[in-house]
Amino acid sequence: MFYAPYYAALARDAYAAEGVTVRVLPGEVPSLAKDSVLGGAAHLAWGGPMRILLAHDADPACPLRNFGAAILGDPFLLVGREPRPGFTLRDLAGMTLGTVAEVPTPWWALQEDVRQAGLDPTTLSRVTDRSMAENAAAVAEGRLDVAQVFEPLVSQMEMAGTGHVWHACASRGPTSYTTFYSTAANIAEFAPEFMAMIRALATTQSWFHAAGPAAIAATIRPYFPELDQAVMERAIARYLDLGIWTTTPHFPPEPFERLERHMLTAGAIRRAPGYAHCVDDAIVRRALA
Repeated sequence: MFYAPYYAALARDAYAAEGVTVRVLPGEVPSLAKDSVLGGAAHLAWGGPMRILLAHDADPACPLRNFGAAILGDPFLLVGREPRPGFTLRDLAGMTLGTVAEVPTPWWALQEDVRQAGLDPTTLSRVTDRSMAENAAAVAEGRLDVAQVFEPLVSQMEMAGTGHVWHACASRGPTSYTTFYSTAANIAEFAPEFMAMIRALATTQSWFHAAGPAAIAATIRPYFPELDQAVMERAIARYLDLGIWTTTPHFPPEPFERLERHMLTAGAIRRAPGYAHCVDDAIVRRALA
């Protein structure tokens, strides 16, 4: 659900309004999206800048670049069975925490938050091999102290009375989670088309932050046909309140550098490739000039 701005751009035909036809390919495995771009099956993808950081760490000459940001806040939350006002990350000592198994970024980011709170993240008791849905069920049944999950699981737990939010990871500040990305060669060759998409995203973002949860939920509902409308609206309202969605497609250094630092301290990358080597915000500036 945190990809909502990208879905809204598609649902509102924002790209067509800017004169470009966008064909969406299935991307069930997030780690393979970059391979689709590198192999020429797709002109661009959206996904986590962490994929580009990993690629640049492995190959300093990697041609992939991020641009067109939409999610620069952490969409994950810590949820426990009962309310816990005044919770801090130091309270995780002595608890069992179910962390996200589906993708690595949520834990890479949280482990640095835990470190900054004065705890050694390697000392935490963690469940690392269960899905978010399984961890949510374990919290509901009292078999797990706290789970790291995202929407709509959080809203579903709250509405069922089986979970309460203890901590929003977005509270740490801007952290890069989702942008467009492509190769430097594609950005040069398809600059007019990519700039049209950036303008479409910007138009969508302006609408997004004025429309409200009900209108957003109704717009992206075709992408979530089995999800209850009330759950969608609650989830969208939370993410709007947390500010995880950007108001423009610009990708500034701070959220990138925070993610880079988290990945370094987690041991996910061995060096810092740097903002200048991984991000092309110049095309965004040209598109919106």
